[in-house]
Amino acid sequence: MATTQEYIEYVCEQISGIGEIRYKKMFGEYMVYVNDKPVIIVCNNIAFVKKLECIEEKMQDAEVGFPYKGAKEHYILDIDNREICHQVVTEVEKVTPVPKPKKKK
Repeated sequence: MATTQEYIEYVCEQISGIGEIRYKKMFGEYMVYVNDKPVIIVCNNIAFVKKLECIEEKMQDAEVGFPYKGAKEHYILDIDNREICHQVVTEVEKVTPVPKPKKKK
């Protein structure tokens, strides 16, 4: 089941106010960017964040899963809990670099 347009918009709405939010369709699903940094992977109407040390304590009780085949294990973000979303996304955004632009061939 692919992520619905309504769900990706809800995810962005839940984290609004943190910075510049945008999403991009990738690999059949979505990547949510905060200040041009890839922060949330949304697959099958589930929001995933990378397992990082800076959010380990906040996410200790969170479910985990794999956003797509071959991916590393990620935390599943409780997108309905706006307070936790803001805390987690803020921390992840701080430590995530802006991707380097790809060289044109």
